[in-house]
Amino acid sequence: MYLHETTLRVRYAETDQMGFVYYGQYAAYFEVARVEAMRSLGISYRELEEAGIFMPVLDYHIRYIKPGRYDDELKIVTTIPVLPAVRIRFTYETFNSANELLNKAETELVFLNRNNLRPVKAPTDLMERLAEYYSNDGI
Repeated sequence: MYLHETTLRVRYAETDQMGFVYYGQYAAYFEVARVEAMRSLGISYRELEEAGIFMPVLDYHIRYIKPGRYDDELKIVTTIPVLPAVRIRFTYETFNSANELLNKAETELVFLNRNNLRPVKAPTDLMERLAEYYSNDGI
């Protein structure tokens, strides 16, 4: 299983009147975490798009446990729990600086051919970079 940690600080503009992170902001935080997880593997979204692959989000689920607050430093632990095929799943756990779990979430994205917008298999380069994190049973 592949795991990556991203940290970011909650800005004032990302909070509601109570000083809590606005619930919709987490989708943007998870995008940052997802992009950085891919970048840590040596794969950039820009390079994927230039190679003709789009990765739109198909599904997004979140379970809120505690609120994030203005000026908190958040740690987002991003996991790719299984090797991708035509779809790739990311799970997220968000923690505050006291290491309290704030939420758990999941996104599922699909690999699309840029020209015809039809699903395609995960890029070989990505699969090769992920392979070392999974047992042979998962390949």
